[in-house]
Formats: sequence, C-alpha cells, structure tokens
Amino acid sequence: MSAEIKSLIDQIRSSAALLRRRLDWDTATKRLDELTTLSEKPDFWDDPQAAQAMMRERQKLADGIETVEALEKEAEDAGELLELAEGDDAMVADIEASLTRAAARAEKAELAALLSGEADGNDAYVQINAGEGGTESQDWASILRRMYVRWAEKHGMKVEEMDEREGEEAGIKSATLQIKGESAYGWLKSEQGVHRLVRISPFDSSARRHTSFASVTVTPVIDDNIDIEIDPSDVRTDTYRASGAGGQHVNRTDSAVRLTHEPTGIVVQCQNDRSQHRNRDQAWQMLRSRLYELELQKRREVADASYAGKTDIGFGHQIRSYVLQPYQMVKDLRTEVETSDTQGVLDGDIDRFLSASLAASVAADDEE
Repeated sequence: MSAEIKSLIDQIRSSAALLRRRLDWDTATKRLDELTTLSEKPDFWDDPQAAQAMMRERQKLADGIETVEALEKEAEDAGELLELAEGDDAMVADIEASLTRAAARAEKAELAALLSGEADGNDAYVQINAGEGGTESQDWASILRRMYVRWAEKHGMKVEEMDEREGEEAGIKSATLQIKGESAYGWLKSEQGVHRLVRISPFDSSARRHTSFASVTVTPVIDDNIDIEIDPSDVRTDTYRASGAGGQHVNRTDSAVRLTHEPTGIVVQCQNDRSQHRNRDQAWQMLRSRLYELELQKRREVADASYAGKTDIGFGHQIRSYVLQPYQMVKDLRTEVETSDTQGVLDGDIDRFLSASLAASVAADDEE
C-alpha cells in the first residue's frame, strides 16, 4: 500500500470518527427512529408546519448517518480491494481516485457538521445594494445577484426574488432574494459585507478601469422556534406601486409593501406577490429576520457598522475583491483565500470562500 493511499484511508477514517462524535451517534440514531415512527402516524400532517420541521430534522439526521456509514465502508472496502489489486496498477489507480473523491466528500461533510448555530439550518434572505458610482455599481450589484442565484442552483436550492429596484440605465440599485435550501443561511452568512470589483467599465467609452462596490446582507428566515417580539407601534408601513421586471417575478400593481423599524432604522420591502396582504406578511417575516440578525451581531459583539446601512459602501470596508483588470484574481481579505478563476466565481463557484470563512469562524470560537 502506497503512502498516499494509506494517508487517504486514514483521513477518511478520521473524518468518519469525527462526524460520529459530532452527531452523538447513539442519540442521533435513536432520534431518527423516533422521528420515523412519528412520521408514520395518521395524524402526523395535521400540523403541517410542525411536521415539516420534524421532516427536515429527520432528513438531516438521516443524511449525517448515511455519510458516516458510507465513509466507513469506503475505507474498509479500499483495504480489501487493494489486496485483490496487487500488481494491477490500473486497479490501484482507480482505488486511489475513488479514495480522493471520498476524502473530498469527508472534508465537506466536516464543514457541514460545523453548521450548528441556532439558525444555521434555515433558509436565507440575501440583500444586495449597489454602492456609490451610478451605473457601474448598479451593474456590479446585478452581477453579484446572478452569482448567488447560480450558487443556489448548483446546490439544488430554490431562489425567490422578494424585491428589486432597477438601475436607471443598467443593473439594479438593490434586490432581495430568498434562498431556500438546507443550511442556506449557515453557508451564506459569511458573505455579509462589501464586495469590490475592479474592471474595464463597459459603460466607459474611454475604456478606463473602474472600481465599484456593492454590499451584501444575509439574514436567516425565522421560524416559530425563534421568538422575535416587535412592537407594531415602532413600525411604519408604506405601500407603493411595484417596479421591476413584471411578469412572474415582480408585479407592477399597487401592492408593494415597505416596513420601517424606527428604533433601528431597518427598512425591508416586498413586492413579489400581487396580493398586498401576502407581501405584508413576507415583509414582516423579513423584518423579524433582520432584527434577529441584529441581535446575533450584539451577542457576538462584532461592531459591523455596515449592517443596516450605517457604513459607507466603499474603500476600507470590503471583505472580498474581484479584480478582472489588469489581472484576474478574486481574493477574500479575511481568509486570504484566492483564485484566478474569476469567471467560475462569478458563475457561482464560491464554495472555497464559504468553507474557509466557516472554518475560520469555528477556529476563532474554539480559541475564545
């Protein structure tokens, strides 16, 4: 057995053992059996919201247990196959390739297991705002929106546009997406901050290089397990005519709703439905989400002045730079992770940045 293959097998076994501990294996398997039994009862779906929450919990446990068992089997089978493959270089190469893929899955599963925050498993709202700079920044904001939509689609998640303000000539002034999928908030929460783009502007007839900024705010969709109290007297409600693409995405009737939470200055708006009542309900859910994230910020004692629009969207506040000219480079300024595959990143390949931020935040928590 080569040193490389032995290292891969050891890595997979180590990851499986770590995932077993994080799952609390005996408790997890017992809870899975309980949830399976409950789901088979005739009255299980009498309370659809509670049933859906339990089914999500069941699926998460089942996926975790299945991952551990698959990794353990991969390591065990590899040992047996290597004995049969003695002298067969092609078969050994296939085994090594399979182990490499399994090791990558194990690493990803370890990161996913770190998503243990109160709301990490929830859906997410992603709000994108163009910075100063007119058309150039508004175009950059629309590129970021596309990047997050592509990322969600690559991971089998659904995206619903809650609100959009179009730019005068191109792009968007702002947009709010609801991304629905397992641990959407846990994965995306580190994207909150200012994103900087350097490129030759397609809107500059002199083909000069421009620097543009856009801010991203990520908040969890709040379920009934998290209690956020809001005094209705603190909230101003405005209705207005919706703007945007129209059609199936954003309607153009007088049904759009804007809520302003006066004590914090937080503003949310929703215009994705033709029903003002449903837009109002969605806006209140978004407001609860923003206030919950604000409370998390206080708990973490992180002075994130960019939250709720209190910081300039510009130099000195960015979390990531996307340089398209004079060279190709995307670099996260917090983790130092970088890549020259700028097109891949803008097409939604941002997992390397999300994983590094998640690992760094967990390491920081461990040090405290």
